[in-house]
Amino acid sequence: MALILSIETSTPVCSVALTDSGNTLATEKLFLEKSHSNLLTLVIESVCKHAGVEMKSIDAVAVSEGPGSYTGLRIGVSTAKGVCYALEKPLIAVPTLEAMAYEVNTANPFGYLLCPMLDARRMEVYAALYSPNLSVLHKVKPVILDEQSYQETLADKKMLFFGDGSNKFKALVEANANAGFVEGVSPSAWAVGKIAAAKFSQNNFVDLAYFEPFYLKEYKAAKPKKLL
Repeated sequence: MALILSIETSTPVCSVALTDSGNTLATEKLFLEKSHSNLLTLVIESVCKHAGVEMKSIDAVAVSEGPGSYTGLRIGVSTAKGVCYALEKPLIAVPTLEAMAYEVNTANPFGYLLCPMLDARRMEVYAALYSPNLSVLHKVKPVILDEQSYQETLADKKMLFFGDGSNKFKALVEANANAGFVEGVSPSAWAVGKIAAAKFSQNNFVDLAYFEPFYLKEYKAAKPKKLL
């Protein structure tokens, strides 16, 4: 048995789950802008209370490692580390796009390829490609979308696109019958917990002191505007 607290903050959606050997005991998801810094610890307390579990009883903490929002990832990872340090528990890192693919794959009876997309900026997304058994076909990378994106794969394979970045791609490829879109998919902590359960059984933990989020691209702060 492995009681795992999972945290997902890679997008504006804040999600927390408590799983026992992969079985979800309780989960909450907030669709509120900038909820991470103010409400994350409260959501963690609420999930544990709903499941009837004391924080000290958990076996590990899992966190969505990215890519995604710089601020969101930083808050999620720092909170996860804080819980681990306080309770002397190990930390498990789960790739954000893999967790999204896991969630969509629970309703993928025809075995489509899975392409999660997170919005970056303009026509850019963070994307990866997974098989129906969740093996990695294309590693996570930034992709600038245009009419030629994924055309070689779509020529003879059916694909599902999802995540908040997929909306930008839909208009470019909607005429292709091999392209399917799943609406309303955002990263979920319960899927992070499902993947984390397997990692726990393999003692696949990250170094608590040195682990950093997978930002994918170097953060560039915007220059302040000059006052008139």
